Amino acid sequence: MLTKEYIRDLKSNGNGAIGQLVKDFKDSRSLTFILENLGHLPKDFDGSFLPNLLTHKNASVRLWTIKTFGKLNNEEYLSTLEESAIKDTDTTVRREAVSSIGRMRSKKGKKILFEILDDADPKVVCQAIRGLLVFKGDKEVDEHLQPLINHQNEMVRTVIYKEFFATHKTLSNQPHSESYDHLKNVIVNGDTVETMKLLQDESIHLTFTSPPYYNARDYSIYPSYKNYLEFLEEVFKEVYRITKEGRFLILNTSPIIIARISRSHSSKRYPIPFDIHPYLVEMGWEFIDDIVWLKPEASVKNRIGGFMQHRKPLGYKPNSVTEYLMVYRKSTEKLLDWNIKQYDWDTILKSKVADGYETTNVWKIDPCFDKIHSAVFPVELCKRVIQYYSYKGDLVFDPFGGSGTVGKTAKNLGRHFLLTEKDETYFKYMRSKKSTGMFDKFPTKFLTLKEFKETIK
Repeated sequence: MLTKEYIRDLKSNGNGAIGQLVKDFKDSRSLTFILENLGHLPKDFDGSFLPNLLTHKNASVRLWTIKTFGKLNNEEYLSTLEESAIKDTDTTVRREAVSSIGRMRSKKGKKILFEILDDADPKVVCQAIRGLLVFKGDKEVDEHLQPLINHQNEMVRTVIYKEFFATHKTLSNQPHSESYDHLKNVIVNGDTVETMKLLQDESIHLTFTSPPYYNARDYSIYPSYKNYLEFLEEVFKEVYRITKEGRFLILNTSPIIIARISRSHSSKRYPIPFDIHPYLVEMGWEFIDDIVWLKPEASVKNRIGGFMQHRKPLGYKPNSVTEYLMVYRKSTEKLLDWNIKQYDWDTILKSKVADGYETTNVWKIDPCFDKIHSAVFPVELCKRVIQYYSYKGDLVFDPFGGSGTVGKTAKNLGRHFLLTEKDETYFKYMRSKKSTGMFDKFPTKFLTLKEFKETIK
């Protein structure tokens, strides 16, 4: 019977015992099991049986054969690995071959990796970059890596930037888990961009917002769609600057319909989440996830009514029951573990998400309606975002404060909040809620832009 113990015993016997075992077992499953359980190999291990396995039809067998070559760390196999890196039909096998070449750290291997930098598969190119990074500082290597910052593939550009060009430089002397006292639980009545320009770099932990919809409300009229997108670009550039390293922006948007001006014209639909995305990526936000907010059909405007009557093809217009929550992270070469480790263990424990959390990217939540504000966040939506993307004590920001739901929810969850709201009607509305219980539990500062400027002098 083929067992791990039997394989290890044969390996210690030497004299080509493993090679003979491979000849005895022809099926893919057994071959993979043998190779997978070889473990550490002695320097005198007889690997003469390995090259024949590189032509095996099963990719898993070829992959583990390459891994075994890598363990041998023998330059005699460089040409064999090069052939697999270039000619194998499976990307994973090719990447492993490149990785094995890189781990040898040899001058011959370096030349092979230079050639692989021109490969058509960006994943293979990225693996070659990592293999060459051990030679960073070598003039010849640097000359090959530096031009990749202009590579046509965004994955390659990201890897070369993070692993070759980027050096960690924090823009704030403040500890990552802390925030400035003068920003905690503040609502500013003023232009959001003008307000943000007063904030120091890396001041906030999380932004959750829904920008005004293009020309869909009286408070969101813009000369053109291009002008609208450029306004959002300006807003989220500032949000990027004031966001702490590696932290999140959650953007709630959806395509918007502008009603037709007469029966002789068509309505116009604008794909806001898709059009704003390139702007965000260009300024440095890294796209992480798309979450779909699913609303009951009865709660949305009826677009399907006409089609239900005539059933004529081309006239189909489904009811729009979804909105998007686009999840972005501020670019950093650090993994999320680094962000988490900036908190003490007590904060981490207290911030852990309780049972009953959402496991998919489709969130079924009923919308909310308000007599004063026409686009109100449901508390449940805010609750999930704030719990999933921040820690207790963090500063949560909403540049379009509206009716203040983000602030109220953040504070109820043990976070601090900063809201900006240009419309005086909504600002007064939030302030009036202080007497109705929305903000009276916690000290909240309601400030004009002028008053806010005074607090940060």
